[in-house]
Amino acid sequence: MLDNALKSATVLSVENTWAIVVAAGSGTRFGSAKQYADLGGKSVLSRSIATARKSCDGVVLVVRDIADGAKFGVDLVVQGGATRTESVRKGLAALPVNTDIVVIHDAARPGAPHELFESVINEVVGGADGSVPGLAIADTVKRVRNQGNGVIVESTVDRVNLVTVQTPQAFGRRIFEAAYLAYDEQNLAFSDDAGLVENIGGIVKIIEGDKRAHKITTQEDLIYVAQMMGLES
Repeated sequence: MLDNALKSATVLSVENTWAIVVAAGSGTRFGSAKQYADLGGKSVLSRSIATARKSCDGVVLVVRDIADGAKFGVDLVVQGGATRTESVRKGLAALPVNTDIVVIHDAARPGAPHELFESVINEVVGGADGSVPGLAIADTVKRVRNQGNGVIVESTVDRVNLVTVQTPQAFGRRIFEAAYLAYDEQNLAFSDDAGLVENIGGIVKIIEGDKRAHKITTQEDLIYVAQMMGLES
């Protein structure tokens, strides 16, 4: 659990905010490196970086090949790891020592608006350990399992208190580092960065998400995001 000394350290008096833009994926389902795909005349990655810059004092870009990242004009470029979590850890290690707030953003969410960054950052400035955007689930959710020659329904899940989460996600620097230290020690797997903070007892606040922050995974997603942004893909 989160000790009192660490928790109090997340209430910040001076906020120096840096973003880690994660762009180290191979884009298997997309068919190519989606972060470099054209989106209205600019790459997906360049749009994500530009928005992060509006709200943050600096940007660390995590890529598969450092040579690919140098042309994007960010403050720091680091080579990613074998997993997304490892890539974020490497970005975290590169941050300046005076960084107070860390914002993690998937390069594959180029439509996330500037206001979404501001909202999650403001929650951390206000004392939250972390903040993430969330969208209510509209569809019915079923828990299923494999049985014999097919998949069957085990139960219907109450979706009232369920949300899907997006990036950007913001965290106090010290608690985020502690969360990644616990990850290293326990060798656990998490699907997002907020999960690591939750794992050590941190309180993560949900703010209203935005459909424009939809993650690009397939070619169809690229078309959808372009439409949401009023662009041509």
